[in-house]
Amino acid sequence: MKRLLVALALVVSGCSAAQGGPTTITFWDNNGGPGRTPIYQELIKRFEAANPDVKVEYVGIPSASVQQKYDTAIAGGSTPDVGGVTTSYLAHLVGQDALEPADERLEAGSLKGKLIPGLLETVRQTAPDGKLYAVPASGNLDVIWYRADWFEENKIREPSTWDDLAKAATTLTKPAENRYGFTIRGGAGSIFQLLSEAYSYSGVEKFYDGGRSTVADPRNAELVRKVAELYKKATPEADVNNNYTQMVAQFTGGSVAMMHHNLGSTGDVMKALGPEKVSAMPLPKGPSGKRTVVPNPTDGFAVFKGSKNRDAAWKFVDFLVSAESNGYWNEKVGQIPANTEVRGAEWIQRNAAVKMALGVLEDPATVLVPAPVHLPEYSSITKTDTEPLYQKVLLGQLPAQEFLDRLAARLTAAQQDWEKRK
Repeated sequence: MKRLLVALALVVSGCSAAQGGPTTITFWDNNGGPGRTPIYQELIKRFEAANPDVKVEYVGIPSASVQQKYDTAIAGGSTPDVGGVTTSYLAHLVGQDALEPADERLEAGSLKGKLIPGLLETVRQTAPDGKLYAVPASGNLDVIWYRADWFEENKIREPSTWDDLAKAATTLTKPAENRYGFTIRGGAGSIFQLLSEAYSYSGVEKFYDGGRSTVADPRNAELVRKVAELYKKATPEADVNNNYTQMVAQFTGGSVAMMHHNLGSTGDVMKALGPEKVSAMPLPKGPSGKRTVVPNPTDGFAVFKGSKNRDAAWKFVDFLVSAESNGYWNEKVGQIPANTEVRGAEWIQRNAAVKMALGVLEDPATVLVPAPVHLPEYSSITKTDTEPLYQKVLLGQLPAQEFLDRLAARLTAAQQDWEKRK
């Protein structure tokens, strides 16, 4: 009997300790790996020091498999409390009723009025009901990385239009020296970059007009033709199969003068070439003179409906997007901080590419033209169906207008189906 009482006392004591201990929440990093995991580990350490009543369990998941992991977790009822998400698959999660809207929390919390409106809008536009299902934390922008030293040597000014870029690419091409003015991403991942180029040139301000895709606009086709005309004339022949890795290798290896990518390649570019040799500029404008930007997927944080500790989860999100944490994370990865209080940070003044990108996004004259990432078929249409067709355009086997007509037809049908389902 005495032993039974002691055992019961231990059980009660253990329960009391558990009840009095910190609340544990789970955080899934949607791009876990050696580059970003240590950044979150440091931020979690800071958060737990400031909030001893909350413990964060970190789970790093490679970006290539994170959407599948989320789907499995939703189906099995085992979602994390907080997850890193991007707008490229946010609509997919919203469609499964997996996320808690952030609107009321944001309105009543410390982040009210402190986030870049353009990034908030790109997040809202991914949801059919216009609600905010993730708090934006980091923005990105497509840029043209260029060899500033080569431009200076040849007395070429930074191109402000696509015609200027084509002329500079041709001037800087010296095949005998294995130097080319531009590199085209003709392989995996090519279509988003091409669409960014097309809309920056055309000045078309909407991806859809009355439910029909504007992709096939003749002004977009004009840009596709201009890019295709550069292939093999001012670019390496291997570009038709270029993926991201191959494209960056050509640029950082010293054989290419200009490369279209985004701020995500800052680390690779600066490590290989340094700020003395390389600079970044926004995608050039077209004849309209307008700045039209197809925004990159916005990174942010979402709280899952399955969380049993939502208050603690939101406290963690508020911390991650606070000025100090948001500045720390974006400085490390070289991207645009969503928190406007970071705008004057010293590191931004030193980082010319991020400073330039912030200027573009905050310019009221900039028109954002979000790609329809809300469509379930968007990825298969732009990758599986369309990448091989773009290669035919580069090889002169398919006219630019016909290529865009086919793509627009698929995107229009997908949008109309989505509207019916909605």
